Amino acid sequence: MSSPSTQFATLRRMGVYEPNHHQIGMWGESFRCDSTPHTGESTIVEADMKLDNRSENASHGMLGPMETFDQEPNKISDKVLRRLAQNREAARKSRLRKKAYVQQLESSRMKLAQIEQELERTRQQGAFLGGYVGDSSHLPFGGTVNSGVVAFELEFGHWVEEQNRQIRELRSALQAHVSDFELRILVESGMSHYDDLFRMKTIAAKSDVFFLISGMWRTAAERCFLWIGGFRPSEVLKVLSPRLEPLTEKQVMDVCNLQQSSQQAEDALSQGMEKLQQTLAETLTSEPLGISDVANYMGQMTKAMGKLEALASFVNQADHLRQQTMQQMYLILTPRQAARGLLALGDYFQRLRALSSLWAARPHEPA
Repeated sequence: MSSPSTQFATLRRMGVYEPNHHQIGMWGESFRCDSTPHTGESTIVEADMKLDNRSENASHGMLGPMETFDQEPNKISDKVLRRLAQNREAARKSRLRKKAYVQQLESSRMKLAQIEQELERTRQQGAFLGGYVGDSSHLPFGGTVNSGVVAFELEFGHWVEEQNRQIRELRSALQAHVSDFELRILVESGMSHYDDLFRMKTIAAKSDVFFLISGMWRTAAERCFLWIGGFRPSEVLKVLSPRLEPLTEKQVMDVCNLQQSSQQAEDALSQGMEKLQQTLAETLTSEPLGISDVANYMGQMTKAMGKLEALASFVNQADHLRQQTMQQMYLILTPRQAARGLLALGDYFQRLRALSSLWAARPHEPA
């Protein structure tokens, strides 16, 4: 049978039991009784040294996990701090954009108020801007400042800026291959933006229908394609169709039918405009020209003014046709196709405006 010291060492090597110093002391007393002095002391010293080494190794082994555990909250807190910093930066940029937009609106409002004050002052003085009517032909709206027209020009300028922003957003979304749900939101926003333009034009037509039909609010290249104060729906469909491919057979048929119906409605409105122009000319020439009869002259002008009221109706009908054509196309196409079509339409108008700028900036040959 082995001695107690040998059993104790065996248990310690197997890791079955780890005695503390008090227990070692108690066992040491019993060892002294059962063993020789030299054997007991050496065994106790050896046990103490092994226990100290094991305790030291254990403490070193525990240090790694403890340090790792302490580092985990630091890592989490760093992520939270970075996220909070990003949120604060995004909020700051949002506040700056909002502030710039409000300042822009306030500046536009002040300009409009200033123009209205000048208009009121001019009316009170009973004078035209050019000194007399014949000298004011350089003004696009008959020689006088029309506050409704000025308001429309300011609104249309903001409308173009917003359209450019939406075009950039649509292009980025298509390049990033976002979901159809996200594209549908962008397309509906773009459609609503065009609805705002038609609403603005309805108000402007009541202020000065000649200004609206003349296209003075458009660039020179855009005016070349102007039809009753806007774009011709059937021509726009021809421009957009190649950008929408591939189309299914049903989509091709629906687009062709829409183009045909739009063309028929355009022909009807064009004939109505021609009839109105003919009637207006007949009204102005119903009395012999050159006769200075004030009563007959004013009577003719009164009849002509009555005819001109129909012009605003034609502009509204043409805008309604444009709006209905866009809505029908939206129903025919998928969200991704509609996004590409809306992007192509915006690009088309952007290029017309760019062409006008290049034409105006071209070098002129000396006379």
